[in-house]
Amino acid sequence: MNDKSALLAQLRLNRAPEPESSRPGLWWVFAGVAALAVLGTGAWLLFGRENAIPVRIAIAQESVGSSGASGASLLDASGYVVARRQATVSSKITGKVLEVLIEEGQHVAGNEVLARLDDSNSRARLQQASAQIAQSQATLQAAETALNDAQPIYKREEQIRARALISAQDFDAAKATYNAAAAAFAVAQRSVAVARATLEVAQREEDDTVVRAPFAGIVTVKAAQPGEMVSPVSAGGGFTRTGIGTVVDMDSLEVEVDVNENFINRVRSGQPVTIRLNAYPDWEMPGEVIAIIPTADRTKATVKVRVGFKHRDARILPEMGARVSFLENAALGGAQAPEQRAILVAPEAVQVNGDTGSVFVLHADKVEQRTVKLGAQSAQGQIVLSGVAVGAKLAIAVDGKLSDGAKVRIE
Repeated sequence: MNDKSALLAQLRLNRAPEPESSRPGLWWVFAGVAALAVLGTGAWLLFGRENAIPVRIAIAQESVGSSGASGASLLDASGYVVARRQATVSSKITGKVLEVLIEEGQHVAGNEVLARLDDSNSRARLQQASAQIAQSQATLQAAETALNDAQPIYKREEQIRARALISAQDFDAAKATYNAAAAAFAVAQRSVAVARATLEVAQREEDDTVVRAPFAGIVTVKAAQPGEMVSPVSAGGGFTRTGIGTVVDMDSLEVEVDVNENFINRVRSGQPVTIRLNAYPDWEMPGEVIAIIPTADRTKATVKVRVGFKHRDARILPEMGARVSFLENAALGGAQAPEQRAILVAPEAVQVNGDTGSVFVLHADKVEQRTVKLGAQSAQGQIVLSGVAVGAKLAIAVDGKLSDGAKVRIE
């Protein structure tokens, strides 16, 4: 028992008495102030900034019109380069191709020979028609000789008959011979006319074996090869070609675009435009509206518009994709239209709703929602016709959705 008590006594810790603090309350005051500051800062960071929507800023800039254009873009539309004058050249008859004289990219003149067909049959018919002409002319000459021989005999018999020196029977025989000769001569003349018409048909069939260019242009497609059969209609099975090649008049190139029917009121004939080809996006070409096709496509709700180039260039090719910007025109109806400054803004800063939209203008740490009138949207940005001024700061939400009067913070 005494041993256990001795062991427990050895395990006890002897603590020295703590020194008394001279000012114990001052330390707690400083600690409390620091804690409150930390809590206040954290609360502001967590709750004050949590209610502010993070945004980016886009500056509204004045839209600069294209060089040579009379105003800013009102509308953009996409389309394709087309040729108003092109032809798939074929023969007028069915025949075998003897030679093809064209290649893709070749310039051809009007009426230039593009291909020749086998003309052995047409040449034989032409020779036959020529022989018939010779035969008809010989027959005509014989009939003319017979008529010339019968005519004086008939005239003499007629004079003798008037003096009653020959019988009526002899006079009738001379008259019948003369009439027969005259009829034979008339028939021979008609035979010569028929033979000449037959020769002309044979000559045209011979000419049809030569395929010529209908107008000057460039060959874009070579469709036939020597030895193939060609026909103006799909005849003779699937191996019969219907054309020799395609010729395009490059001077007739224009752009066809489909304009949404909601915006067709912004387009008119003669309106200036700028054209950009997809192949050359930095190349801006001046043009003008040729015509608005007076019908709409109900399936696409669009109206087709024809746009012409002001200048021709060898780089413009059929079926190229193109984008057309329809521009403002200062002169309308002979009077000077009021100048309207178009503003260019970032597309993501605008909420589009048809012909109008809305933007959020930044004022300090809040935004104001405004309704704006929209123009065209291009690669440079969205055109705003009214509602904001140059230099306005527009808010673009990074996270969350903006509303009128919402607090924001710039990131």
